[in-house]
Amino acid sequence: QVQLVESGGGLVQPGGSLRLSCVASGSVFSINAMGWYRQGPGKQRELVAQFFSGANINYAEAVKGRFTISRDNAKTTVYLQMNSLKPEDTAVYYCHADLTSAWGARSNYWGQGTQVTVSS
Repeated sequence: QVQLVESGGGLVQPGGSLRLSCVASGSVFSINAMGWYRQGPGKQRELVAQFFSGANINYAEAVKGRFTISRDNAKTTVYLQMNSLKPEDTAVYYCHADLTSAWGARSNYWGQGTQVTVSS
């Protein structure tokens, strides 16, 4: 069984920083894409940043220059460093992975979500 476990959300003032972490554990054979989505109040879930097809990275336009995605050498942990946070960044942030399990099944996996609130 594969699990994605997130940590690092919280309350921060505008202009502040937070770092999110996500660990993929269990029977993981390979990771095709891994990154972060978010869903703000009354909004659809949207891509924030992700690694795909190796070392390629996608960022949403709204976070370019402020957020940085990174990962560990094993590529099973991804981080999202969020700087210069704005109230509009308030959302539940979800870790996502498109991966192939040890038994050969390719599926999408989601973490439980972590709340990020940007407010003074």
